[in-house]
Amino acid sequence: MKELNKLTIKEAYEGLRKKEFTSVELTMACLAQIKKKNKETNAFITVCEDKALAEAKLADEMIQNDKATVLTGIPFSVKDSIVTRGVRSTAAAKILDSYSPSFEATVVEKIRKAGGVLIGKTNCDSFGHGASNENSMYGAVKNPFDLSKVSGGSSGGSAVSVADHMCFFSIAEDTGGSIRQPASFCGVFGLRPTYGRNSRFGIMPMASSLDVVGPMARTAQDLAIVLSFMAGKDEKDPTTVLSVVDDYEKIVENKIKKDLIVGVPKEYFEIEGIDKEIKENILAQVEKLKKEGIKIVEVSLPHTKYAMAVYYIIVPSEDSSNMARLDGIRYGVRDKKAKNLDETYSLSKSSGFHEEVKRRILIGTYALSAGYYDAYYKKAQKVRTLIKKDFEKVFEKVDLIITPTSPFPAFSLNEKQDDPMQMYLADVMLSPAAVAGYPALSVPTGFTKSGLPIGTQLIGNKLEEGLLMQVGKKITN
Repeated sequence: MKELNKLTIKEAYEGLRKKEFTSVELTMACLAQIKKKNKETNAFITVCEDKALAEAKLADEMIQNDKATVLTGIPFSVKDSIVTRGVRSTAAAKILDSYSPSFEATVVEKIRKAGGVLIGKTNCDSFGHGASNENSMYGAVKNPFDLSKVSGGSSGGSAVSVADHMCFFSIAEDTGGSIRQPASFCGVFGLRPTYGRNSRFGIMPMASSLDVVGPMARTAQDLAIVLSFMAGKDEKDPTTVLSVVDDYEKIVENKIKKDLIVGVPKEYFEIEGIDKEIKENILAQVEKLKKEGIKIVEVSLPHTKYAMAVYYIIVPSEDSSNMARLDGIRYGVRDKKAKNLDETYSLSKSSGFHEEVKRRILIGTYALSAGYYDAYYKKAQKVRTLIKKDFEKVFEKVDLIITPTSPFPAFSLNEKQDDPMQMYLADVMLSPAAVAGYPALSVPTGFTKSGLPIGTQLIGNKLEEGLLMQVGKKITN
């Protein structure tokens, strides 16, 4: 039998149901792995050992009384920019160092009500600002496959917690690639759902028109199970859609329909600097689908080249507005050196925000200022509409799109820190779907010769998460 913390959710559920082990034992196995590995990877900011064991005991009682769900007794982690009632939630920023929320994010509440065991809060780029998880004020998260490499950002801690068997799944957040990129770098599944599929209530907002919450797991089936519990309408979030939640687990288990059409966008394979091994791996997945009898067609998304520019105008603009509430008075840690109101604002933000957070606030404030709004933000929104129309046109012809998740595998720590533009380009494959609001999945599909994971991205039509996971299961390594 596998080590308990290395089981899939379904395997763990069956073992708990048959009384082969308890949730307490399952949780202790994950806690032992955290104690063994977290010092070197820095995946967790907060570990809820006592609370987790108490929740595991309650889960065992639910199982004993036949009140269990498939997630009852299963340990999971949550990105630290997602609030958890009574559990420290810092968003990896010192300004929220002591913040313990009195309420809980809807998606976390749903999973805990189903009996899931919250084992800890994972490290991330501060407030989600970054593509490498080096912008955390609690230290960088290191890649478990090579500790000299980044884990990816901003949900790097969540990816590592799953990849390194510290928990069974993680709840993370994706604005422009923050789930998919670390999933690719760490060899796990990471899903960005359709905008509105999952509630955003309880998420510390970065860019409200792009932020979504999604799961990370080690298998497509596990991903489907978790999404089934997360998805749905929430009265606390008016952006959630009324659409019925699909039976994702059943969809994943079904055979792929033979008339499926997959599009290969030429622009994604013409991007300068794409790694040769990455390109070869993705094309191998295309061939794998061809052998299944699936039709492959070349498609074009001509406005792809503008997605990064659009993203880095819209996100900082919305960001500068969202960050304004963190002032050391209503929210956040107040700098003790402040002698008056002005110093309270300036010193609290100066010491409490990471440099990348400050950079984006300044960019956003500039883009929204009088005289520049029309030239930048308004124009970016117009181009965003063109990007959406590109996808709409392509999805009239194909069922899904296949691309690389990242143009390169995990890069070395500190390699891109002094060049923000190079760091921003890490999201070049990811931002188009995010800007347009479409669901996208990163699937682990192999390794480079040096042993670093490679991710393949599948982009689907709106609310077609089930199809993405179904095809993702077929092509995973």
